[in-house]
Amino acid sequence: IELSSYRFDAYRSKAADDAKGIGTVTLQVADGSVTAGVRAAVARAQAVDVGVALARDLVNEPPSVKTPNHLARVARRIARADSIRCEVWRGARLEKEKMNGILAVARGSAEPGALIHLTYKPSRRARHRIAVVGKGITFDSGGLSLKPAKSMETMKLDMAGAAAVLGLMQSLPQLAPPVEVHGYIASAENLPGGRAQKPGDVIRFRNGKTAEVLNTDAEGRLVLADALCLAAEQKFDAVIDLATLTGACMVALGTKVAGIMGTDDDLIAALRKHGDATGEALWQLPLVEDYNDDIRSSVADIKNIGGPYAGTITAALFLRAFAGDQPWAHLDIAGPAFSEGGGGRYTPRGGTGFGVRLLADYVASLT
Repeated sequence: IELSSYRFDAYRSKAADDAKGIGTVTLQVADGSVTAGVRAAVARAQAVDVGVALARDLVNEPPSVKTPNHLARVARRIARADSIRCEVWRGARLEKEKMNGILAVARGSAEPGALIHLTYKPSRRARHRIAVVGKGITFDSGGLSLKPAKSMETMKLDMAGAAAVLGLMQSLPQLAPPVEVHGYIASAENLPGGRAQKPGDVIRFRNGKTAEVLNTDAEGRLVLADALCLAAEQKFDAVIDLATLTGACMVALGTKVAGIMGTDDDLIAALRKHGDATGEALWQLPLVEDYNDDIRSSVADIKNIGGPYAGTITAALFLRAFAGDQPWAHLDIAGPAFSEGGGGRYTPRGGTGFGVRLLADYVASLT
């Protein structure tokens, strides 16, 4: 009910009559008694709904407002909870930490990039440690490899992976799972300014690997590589990234299903199970080893685009080069992150908050 009644009216001069929200909801319990279990279930649903609403709000914000600094402010606000702390790297700190993907993508913009790290620690001993990583491109013009104007109209959505991470972290203090959760957001604007990175540039990442940039519109994997390098150093039980990464995934799976790939079949199966349970469907695509040839560079270790086919898979293979040897799953949410016409399951037009519910359900299962 709460998900279906969501509206984003922050910039309307007069809110629609149907956007006033629900005043009262009455739940009928089978035997007439409201048990502690019923109350706990309602509280869990409300906590997750708050996270989904935050993710939707962030996706729907205009890109002139929703800069990397804006995402950092939201993260710091989330960290007011006792169980969450936040660290933000900008400028010289990004250079010191060799966050060269973020720095390269942000070069064309007047807005500085940022690496945001949120940590949730439970009150009791954590039984698991996981990382969730979100792509936070707050607007994607394509850079010097400029998109057509029509394709830019909804490119404020290109930080939906980051929005899902923030939505999850918002929900965790209320859900209180016995799991340590680290949220990494790699954020930048991708614009064609005078200092913008150029096709043919080479980036050396924190883990020493180099990437040739042949298309500046394949920038999401460049910023994600930075965050994945950090996560790889921490040796988590699982690393999950979410990104509106490829149009190819929408060609394959449409706008209702996200693609999932990775290095651990048990992790992939678990995420698919929780996706089915929460109405956020995932479908596994293969990591075809032979397709590594498509992203082999003549001047660097790897290049940021492959051939004309299997773009979703070659993008995931690029990310795998930075994910380390821990269990890793990549969710390409390009299709279901944004609803053009609305009318989907619990989803009005705009940002859907895809990923928050399935991640919250997954984390809650790690007991």
